[in-house]
Amino acid sequence: MSTVLYVTAHPLNESVSHSLFVGNEFIQAYREANPKDEVIHLDLYKMDIPQIDADVLNGWGLLRSGASLDQLSTESKMKVSRLSELVDQFLEADKIVVANPVWNFLFPPVLKTYIDAICIAGKTFKFSDEGKLVGLASDKKLLHIQASGSVLSEGPFSSFEFSHRYLTAIAAFIGIPSVDVIYIEGIGASADRVPEIKEKALEQALKLAKNF
Repeated sequence: MSTVLYVTAHPLNESVSHSLFVGNEFIQAYREANPKDEVIHLDLYKMDIPQIDADVLNGWGLLRSGASLDQLSTESKMKVSRLSELVDQFLEADKIVVANPVWNFLFPPVLKTYIDAICIAGKTFKFSDEGKLVGLASDKKLLHIQASGSVLSEGPFSSFEFSHRYLTAIAAFIGIPSVDVIYIEGIGASADRVPEIKEKALEQALKLAKNF
């Protein structure tokens, strides 16, 4: 049995969000194909995800110097403990599905906050004695479902594609060997083609769900 984290980064629901529509259809098809697997939905807009702020940095510094968790301030202890919970949950999962829109050429800030929460030295990456970066999440699979108003995967705007490119870089950083992607793109530039664009993405999602 596998555990899947379904990570969504959109404040609205699937009736409005194209990424959530395709993502939810993927998850439904995945559940049908893998009835014994556990799927955990992380709606980032409804979660407590501490930002890496002074409380966190000071808390981590004290822990590295040998202090115990109980010696941290109340705020530091609460935030550091929560970040530890999030990265441990990520490490326990076998597969990750991320669904998000593109806003101004990047994903919503809440997804960056979550990425910061799981990129923790000694947990998802480390440096060897020779200084070589070692990703510690090489046992995972990642699917990225992304909706954008412009076509970003190719063509004149491809140099502005920072969202999927960044997520792929983070995956490599923590050791995930490859990232599957489903683009729902051009929905703003070609409003008359939205049903066609969504249908193509949906076909990809339903096909991939059988073997992900």
